[in-house]
Amino acid sequence: MELEESLIEIISLSGEVKKEFLKAVKYAKNNEFAKADDIYNQADDKLIKAHLKQTELIKKEAGGEKIESSLLLTHAQDHLMTAIMLKDMTREFMDLYQKIEE
Repeated sequence: MELEESLIEIISLSGEVKKEFLKAVKYAKNNEFAKADDIYNQADDKLIKAHLKQTELIKKEAGGEKIESSLLLTHAQDHLMTAIMLKDMTREFMDLYQKIEE
């Protein structure tokens, strides 16, 4: 797979993940915790796929293959980093809404 294809896949998966994590927060806010957990887990699975794509690129570079820095690479990294951060925040909000409901 070409570098650009890998980067587009990271961007696409990360974008989907962010939307799904926000959807999980909305379900938790509406006290639909089972749906929130289900969506959270689905999003986390996609996040793992995106992270594995990034890991493949890191392994290639560590193995001596030169990966040129580009706007697309930066954009992919930005989306992935934001998705990872949103994962943590989503869990915090879900836990908070659960405590409020209790």
